[in-house]
Amino acid sequence: MKNFLHKIKMIWSDKSLRNKVLFVLFALIVFRLLSAIPIPGIDTQALETFLSNNQFFGILNIFSGGGLSNLSIIMLGVGPYITGSIIMQLLTIMVPALKRLYHEEGDAGKKKFTQYSRLLTVPLAAIQGFSLLAILETQGILVNLTSFDRIVNLLIVVGGAMLIMWLGELISEFGIGNGVSIIIFAGIVSALPSSVGQLLFTFDVAQIPMYLAFLVAGILVIAGVVVVSEAERPIPVTYAKRIRGMKVYGGGSTYLPLRVNQAGVIPIIFALSILLFPQMIGNFLASSTNAILLKISGVLLGFQQTSPLYAVLYFILVFLFTYFYTAVTFDPEALSNNLQKNGAFIPGIRPGASTSAYISKVLTRITLLGAVFLGLIAVLPIIMQSVTGITALALGGTALLIVVSVVLDIIKKLDAQISMREY
Repeated sequence: MKNFLHKIKMIWSDKSLRNKVLFVLFALIVFRLLSAIPIPGIDTQALETFLSNNQFFGILNIFSGGGLSNLSIIMLGVGPYITGSIIMQLLTIMVPALKRLYHEEGDAGKKKFTQYSRLLTVPLAAIQGFSLLAILETQGILVNLTSFDRIVNLLIVVGGAMLIMWLGELISEFGIGNGVSIIIFAGIVSALPSSVGQLLFTFDVAQIPMYLAFLVAGILVIAGVVVVSEAERPIPVTYAKRIRGMKVYGGGSTYLPLRVNQAGVIPIIFALSILLFPQMIGNFLASSTNAILLKISGVLLGFQQTSPLYAVLYFILVFLFTYFYTAVTFDPEALSNNLQKNGAFIPGIRPGASTSAYISKVLTRITLLGAVFLGLIAVLPIIMQSVTGITALALGGTALLIVVSVVLDIIKKLDAQISMREY
């Protein structure tokens, strides 16, 4: 407790660190205000009924940061930007020029790469916005709209998606933590009071064992996320001695910490954004009069969170995205070159290509543990839902994982900032 109070005092007494924290809080206030501004033409009663019976839009509401629950101007949230980032990172594997831009051209290359992701967000937001608005209109939620009203609504939601993307980038640049993750975190946390109130209102004494099981599972998930997120595989590193004149420099030993879960919560977000597409297309085709399109819609809408196929694909996508994101963000070859330039080597391993291969082998092995863990945590709520019959559990695991991971990331970055100032 004393250490915690000391850290709070350090954060508040340092002007730069205090401004970063206050900027994040101010950005979140702006975000919540934007999420309360609705688009025109909403039938509120129809919206509440629709959202209460649709798990797909419950998941989508997480990505909108809670903006979809009242059809706000930022109802698309960070979904289009996440999708654009996924596409761009996939292209780095297929397009050598993009790979060089991202890995070899330093900060300038990464800024240009990010700019391409922003530009790709615009058409993706237009496609997702049009599809979502069309679905809502066919469900009787958006009523009495003219063609002009539809165009205005589309422009509003696309503009809102770009605004929330900009806000997330401002948080990353001037605040603490990853802006996109913090916005999703804020949307989840903002829904907690209403979720707790609904649980208390519908409380059933006969289901107390189920509630206790859910509580225990939640505690285990939190403990597991903390342990795996903090777990590291240390690789010993030795610095060669250098003689200059009559003095000897270097010769020290340290270690290189490789995290078991290098990707954090990003694979979960990536996997969910991919799995949303079939259900969005199915909802869009549901209003068609064509028999073939209706059959396709039925197949896609049958792809629900409760189906075994959904759970299997969810696990596989999380597993693959963990390896993919780790490969994109962590370059063993660049790390090996940096060690060699600084006169460092891993004992028993030759510098250069051998060091790069050794680091890659170790990283592949420890990432396996992190990928399996993330996949199991992702599908655990689906398994619990099928056993208990409580539909709220389908969203609980993913939301809990995102919240815990974001909190851990913010705490670690604050600790790093405090340590840097203490030294």
